[in-house]
Amino acid sequence: MPDRVVMVVEDDEMLAEGLKEALEDEGYTALISPTGERALEQFKPELVDLVILDIMLPGVDGFYVCEELRKGAYKVPILFLSAKNTDDDRIRGIEAGGDDYLPKPFNLDELLARVKAIFRRQEWLTSPKADVDGLVRIGKATVDFKSYKLTTGDEQVELSVKECMMLKLLYLNRGQVVPREKIISAVWGAGATPTTRTVDNFIVRLRRWIEPDPDEPRFIRTVRGTGYQLVL
Repeated sequence: MPDRVVMVVEDDEMLAEGLKEALEDEGYTALISPTGERALEQFKPELVDLVILDIMLPGVDGFYVCEELRKGAYKVPILFLSAKNTDDDRIRGIEAGGDDYLPKPFNLDELLARVKAIFRRQEWLTSPKADVDGLVRIGKATVDFKSYKLTTGDEQVELSVKECMMLKLLYLNRGQVVPREKIISAVWGAGATPTTRTVDNFIVRLRRWIEPDPDEPRFIRTVRGTGYQLVL
């Protein structure tokens, strides 16, 4: 496995050092940023492969840091840590562009397993098995999975990693019904916190770009009680 660089954004010095030591024991390179402002200053997209991001930070919080990274169109995966184990925090973290969410206190082995799962999903997105050559026409949109770009009319949309993964999963299984649970497992990972409603919200966004009439979808169809089917 190539060396991966993980940025740990955590103001608790003992916890940050403990995470750094555990990550380095697993073969990763770990960088520590004690504040959100410092993380945004230090972040280099060509260097950092994953951000472990505490939500409750001095100064700007983790949600702000995540939103700023996504505004910069950075695709780096983000694993949120939070002392508040609430549905609102989990949903907000996902909506902000987070890839996973782990409440404190957490089991270190579980955190390391989440890190490995995130990297496996990233590898799936770029693997030859999941590769789609050239541009793909889906409904009224043209999609380039390699550059995460979707073009519809005169508008070009920068897809998030999650949107790209979800659309690619449907495309690779076109004509088949893909259950919501399979989408969650493939895009967020088994045992992840997103609900089936989160999947539905992502589908609503994709339909806005793909369907001539999002209220009467022809291409991304809902299969009630099960999931979704991409029909071309």
